[in-house]
Amino acid sequence: MKARRRTVLGAAVCVAVMGVGLSAQAQEVLNLYSSRHYQTDEALYENFTKETGIEVNRIEGKGDALIERIKSEGANSPADVFLTVDAGRLWRADQAGLFQPIDSAALVANVPASLRHPEGHWFGFSTRARVIYYDKAKVQAGEITSYEDLADPKWKGRICIRSSSNIYNQSLMSSIIAAHGEEAAQDWAEAIVGNLARNPVGGDTDQIRAIGAGECDVAVANTYYFVRLMINPSDKDKGLADKIGWVFPNQGDRGTHVNVSGAGVLKHAPHKEAAVKFLEYLASPAAQRYFADGNNEYPVVSDVEPTPALKSLGDFKSDSLNVAVYGENQPKAQRIFDSIGWN
Repeated sequence: MKARRRTVLGAAVCVAVMGVGLSAQAQEVLNLYSSRHYQTDEALYENFTKETGIEVNRIEGKGDALIERIKSEGANSPADVFLTVDAGRLWRADQAGLFQPIDSAALVANVPASLRHPEGHWFGFSTRARVIYYDKAKVQAGEITSYEDLADPKWKGRICIRSSSNIYNQSLMSSIIAAHGEEAAQDWAEAIVGNLARNPVGGDTDQIRAIGAGECDVAVANTYYFVRLMINPSDKDKGLADKIGWVFPNQGDRGTHVNVSGAGVLKHAPHKEAAVKFLEYLASPAAQRYFADGNNEYPVVSDVEPTPALKSLGDFKSDSLNVAVYGENQPKAQRIFDSIGWN
């Protein structure tokens, strides 16, 4: 087995951290541009090579920076596949003309229609739910049942949530626009800003920690961040998860907002056959197990179970809205955020 090459895209430079030259045979190589930053994905790629003999060479960086890189490389880009988090970012890449449609019976069969591009330009391979968390000592179970409930004035000074610049909040807002229209979505966002316990700061884990620190009573964060605190807390986070309850919002109507990690085959992919094999592999039970076990994400293949820790949060109905709509609505979402001063 040949060694892989992994390159990390920094702010100004690319640093080669592993590897040797590319294979001389085109079909033995896959060039992957990835913004997923999880070390556990290494096993995912190694297993693909073991199953197919195709070596995976990676360029890693932030999603938007990789999109710009692929655009600048144009027809000479060596990239075969772009793998990233958030459907809105996949939509932006597609709007830039970076993907090509893929006709794969395996992908259509394994990836639910709501989690893939309608014409096969990209596919979601794992999901995460955006859940509401609360201090069990201050909020009663059942007191919050929906995202819309967070707009109630009773929560004034009690909510923590990330900045509007965060892609997950942009997609959540996009889904609310789809559900209620722009005017109602703006009213909701204004109410959220009015109910904040503090100016938005930090990542999802910081919002959950703020509950434990008494800074807020309610927070919004993705499921896998909370599961990390459950199963592998740092010394300062021990006991935190025990103090916190959670609710999968909107079970009585459209369902809980979910987002994806996904990928597409790039328009100028020099190794298209290998790229399609890689996408089909990502939708296989073996790869879905890596997604689930590595980062406590929900598999998209129905017969692959989440991890026991993630499953312990309970079953829920997810929003069936096609996640491509998140991208379509993101410009509207950003305009609303800017107009109401959601930092």
